[in-house]
Amino acid sequence: MFDFFKKKKEPENPVEDKAPEIEVPETTPVEEITPEPAVSAPEAIAEEKQAEAAPKTEKLSWAQKLKAGLSKTRQNLGGQISSLFSGGKIDEDTYEELEAILLTADVGVAATQKLLDNLKARVKKERLEDTAALKTALKAELHTILSPLEAGLDTTAHIPFVIMMAGVNGAGKTTSIGKLAKLYQSQGKSVLIAAGDTFRAAAREQLQVWGERNNVHVVTSEGADAAAVIFDAVNSAISKKIDIVIADTAGRLPTQMHLMDEIAKVKRVINKANAGAPHEIMLVLDANTGQNAVSQVQAFDDALGVTGLVLSKLDGTAKGGVIAAIAEARPIPIRYIGVGEGIDDLRPFSASDFVDALFDE
Repeated sequence: MFDFFKKKKEPENPVEDKAPEIEVPETTPVEEITPEPAVSAPEAIAEEKQAEAAPKTEKLSWAQKLKAGLSKTRQNLGGQISSLFSGGKIDEDTYEELEAILLTADVGVAATQKLLDNLKARVKKERLEDTAALKTALKAELHTILSPLEAGLDTTAHIPFVIMMAGVNGAGKTTSIGKLAKLYQSQGKSVLIAAGDTFRAAAREQLQVWGERNNVHVVTSEGADAAAVIFDAVNSAISKKIDIVIADTAGRLPTQMHLMDEIAKVKRVINKANAGAPHEIMLVLDANTGQNAVSQVQAFDDALGVTGLVLSKLDGTAKGGVIAAIAEARPIPIRYIGVGEGIDDLRPFSASDFVDALFDE
């Protein structure tokens, strides 16, 4: 599987402190990149040569990838729980040890307390006496907490269906856009990408390389106003009857309010280009950030009204339990999770698959 995107250090965005108040952005000349299959970026050529030289390995199923991606969390959570629940009487020491394990796995204080309360109620109701029965009970309670986050994204309600991507620098937003576009293409949908991270050349280059490889149009403009680029992209999609528009935006810290105001302006401009859009505001979260992911969800949701989440980089992180913390703090649907660098390593979230991968060896 190709590693389509190389991670690069992302400089801080030189966005002005105050977003300009505009009704409709002043159109800026943009370049619509039509793919040229015979031409590849130097990085893409290097990746192809490296992949050709690499030994062929057996392709893993999605369940195997998910289990491998959650290996550290499983060691942190499942392994200790297996030891804790190997047999013996259920007492307060059992619950105290379980509480410590859950907090270490980044389940969070609120979600941990809810799990323990529900678990104690189940133990009493089912008259469980031996700790060996608690593992199954805990899996059931965790599934109950995560199930509300399992909601697929229906992109057929509008043409074009406009997805606005958001997230902090380094969360994996640009890479996730490429994976999403590939996923939608595999469903027979036409896709257009708006390279709205106009201040970071690396983001534009990554999207352009991906577009060349996969026959996807990329609308971009160096140094232009992000809202203007996305405005033009949406209008282009309308005229060409493109099924899905994925609009990238510049990464920003949720504590920088002037940057949050700027991305809110982008949302308003998208709505002016297509009434009712964006139809999905998707926040990309790096699973490695642990509890910081919860604060990001809260900040971006307050500013934009987030409708879906992508949890990226679940490839060996020890902090997979943060999904439970998100479920308790802001139960926004997790549309997709990513467990690797491959272009196909992004799939819809399944609560049962996730819980099984956490606990089952």
